Order: sequence, then structure tokens, then C-alpha cells
Amino acid sequence: MRKPEIKQTILRDARASDAGQIAHIYNYYVLNTVVTFEEKAVPEIEMASRISDVQGLGLPWLVAEDSDGAISGYAYAVRWKTRAAYKFSVETTVYTDPELRRNGLGTMLYSALFERLMAAGIHSAVGGICLPNDASVALHEKMGMKQIARFNEIGFKAGQWLDVGYWQRIFTQD
Repeated sequence: MRKPEIKQTILRDARASDAGQIAHIYNYYVLNTVVTFEEKAVPEIEMASRISDVQGLGLPWLVAEDSDGAISGYAYAVRWKTRAAYKFSVETTVYTDPELRRNGLGTMLYSALFERLMAAGIHSAVGGICLPNDASVALHEKMGMKQIARFNEIGFKAGQWLDVGYWQRIFTQD
């Protein structure tokens, strides 16, 4: 079976009006996979609040919008921890429409996100991955991230204990 092709795509800042499409993408992963540890679908209004919270901290939440106005993926960064000394460290996230996986969209989103983070003076980006997840590991390593930790059986979803690995990139050495 041939992969669907990505239509002409622009990357832009997320808007509250994107929350429904973003929630639709994310909720596929919530309800059908273990890659996120949420277990209940996230309503559109909650997603809009999350977007507002991230952007309110001055951090990027980007979307990939195709020529038809459909959101095909998104990426964002949140503060790693709330203590003041962590102010230059973030945790990054990327999700794409499940039908468009492995088409370069994650790389496109993460590249733009990392550029924005570096321009904002962020020093360290960390990405958490439920393991095993070869595609996500490959994406994070393609983006220059290196595995720094693994927590065994740290989450329980879908009747199984799940491991989480963390990958990190230090930007000031770029």
C-alpha cells in the first residue's frame, strides 16, 4: 500500500481555532496506542487551553497546515520543570496525522521547533519516548538528540507496564 503524500505544507504558530484538529490527531494516539500515557480523549476546549498555556510562556506551538487548511501535525515545547534554574530547558513533543507517519513531517516540524528554541536562547531540549518505538527514536536521533535515560516500567496503560526513554539535545554546542 502506498503512503499518502504530504500536500504543500506551511508551518505556522498554532491558533485556538486549530484545537479541534490538533485534538483529533492527538486523540488517535491516546485511544489507540501507548505512545502517550493519557487514557481519555482530550476535548477541543482543553487542547485550546494547552495551546494558550504554552504560548503564554513564550514557547512555540507549531502546526503543519496543508494547502486545504487541514492540520497534518504539530510540535511544541513546554518547560522541563517549574523551578527557576530550569528556565533554559524544555521538553519537546511532536505528533503527526497517523496516515502521514514516516513522510518527513516530524522532521519538518522538529526542525522548525528547534530553530525557534535556539533563537529564544533555550539551552537543552528533552524528548520522552514510550519504548519500544523505533520510529520516534529514529526521529529524535536524526534531530541530533542522544539517549540520556531509561525508566523501566514507569507507566501502565493497555494492561501492560511501559518503559520511557529520554533523548536530549544541547543547543549551545550547535
